Amino acid sequence: VPVLLLDTDLKENTPADRVLTQQLYGGDACHRLSQEVVLGIGGIRILRALRLDTLVQFHMNEGHAALLGLELLDERAKSMGRETFDTGDVQAVRRQCVFTTHTPVPAGHDRFSFDLVEQVLRRSDIFNMHEVFCCAGELNMTYLALNLSHYVNGVAKKHGEVSRHMLTPKDTNHHYDIDHITNGVHASIWTAASLAERFDCYLTGWREDNASLRGVLAIPPNEIWEAHQIAKHRLIDEISLRHGILFDPDIITLGFARRATAYKRANLLISDPERLKRIVARTGPIQIVYAGKAHPRDDEGKRLIQQIVRMKQQLAPEVQLVYLENYDWELAQMIVAGVDVWLNTPQPPLEASGTSGMKAALNGVPSLSILDGWWIEGCVEGVTGWAFGDSTDATLTDTDRFSRDADALYDKLEQVVAPLYYGKRDEWLRVMSHAIALNGSHFNTQRMVQQYVLKAYYEI
Repeated sequence: VPVLLLDTDLKENTPADRVLTQQLYGGDACHRLSQEVVLGIGGIRILRALRLDTLVQFHMNEGHAALLGLELLDERAKSMGRETFDTGDVQAVRRQCVFTTHTPVPAGHDRFSFDLVEQVLRRSDIFNMHEVFCCAGELNMTYLALNLSHYVNGVAKKHGEVSRHMLTPKDTNHHYDIDHITNGVHASIWTAASLAERFDCYLTGWREDNASLRGVLAIPPNEIWEAHQIAKHRLIDEISLRHGILFDPDIITLGFARRATAYKRANLLISDPERLKRIVARTGPIQIVYAGKAHPRDDEGKRLIQQIVRMKQQLAPEVQLVYLENYDWELAQMIVAGVDVWLNTPQPPLEASGTSGMKAALNGVPSLSILDGWWIEGCVEGVTGWAFGDSTDATLTDTDRFSRDADALYDKLEQVVAPLYYGKRDEWLRVMSHAIALNGSHFNTQRMVQQYVLKAYYEI
């Protein structure tokens, strides 16, 4: 699959334009809109320059690429000998476009004033077609993508429901038909080498057919455990190398590695350090591995990281905690494979899907998670992992929900998860195997792409 990378750092460009592709985040609204012009309009033009003229479907991921629809409209009008596009062109472009929305968080849905759009695009004619380009008196990139797509989806079943509710304009009776295709992860990339060797031995062809991972239940559980221990020792060695901290391979280790932002509530587990210490005294020691970066403009996310790092001293020596810096793809591989439990604590319903738990499941690492995003579909209680908290009570304030969810997390950890790990190894191994067999075999990119082909690209 060809991947085309766009770069504006060319000597013939203005200084302001040359830095547009220097980094993803940064700059003001004008800078952001200019980036989206490069992606949407520039993306179509580079395809045409490469003579890729036979493409019949264009898939927009988030509204950031929505201006490709404008370029397709202009192309079609010109091909018909017209200077401006009409409603017939809109219908034709809709048949070409697919749109996936990835987040219910408002910051992920860009909006621009008409004055700024006219300044950057150097045209105002698009606002003559108000029903396509205008929403609440501005250009809303998400609604532009919605209006120019024949198929729209969220990235998990619950997210599809949330999107249908959230993206219904308040001043109209119009409803968008929003489906869902749940995200997946690349199985062979995210499976640790030690575990992949076991799969190769027992499940020939699993890389080509991820659904065959259901056969993991036939692999002797002790071999799954031994493969996991190799991955765990690799993570422990990395922690020692980076921080000089000695983690114990015999202690249950919880992992939390993802973008640091408020709604993901990374501090939920450590919000009551004394309660956590009491759990350790009653059930056995606990180790916690954190990692993840904050958005450059997310000051709250940065403060969250600082809070967790400071908590390390308060939890010691009963609870060992480390925050691994410079989070990247390789470190993520080590963490999802090397911890024993994957922790997920988002504030419902703000987790569109989440994929880190899918990566962990491929490695036999069960999730302990709020029921939101993909976990609503993936959780079989006590079989593939565990759920906690009440995601259905919409009357709770954020503070009350945080407190209740923290209590529920501590209860599940103390009463179910830690006792199972330390006292019922055979049952723990069954959970590990089922995480792979039920979650790993389904929440992968093979299944996901097949669904896009059948539901979005080539409708039957």
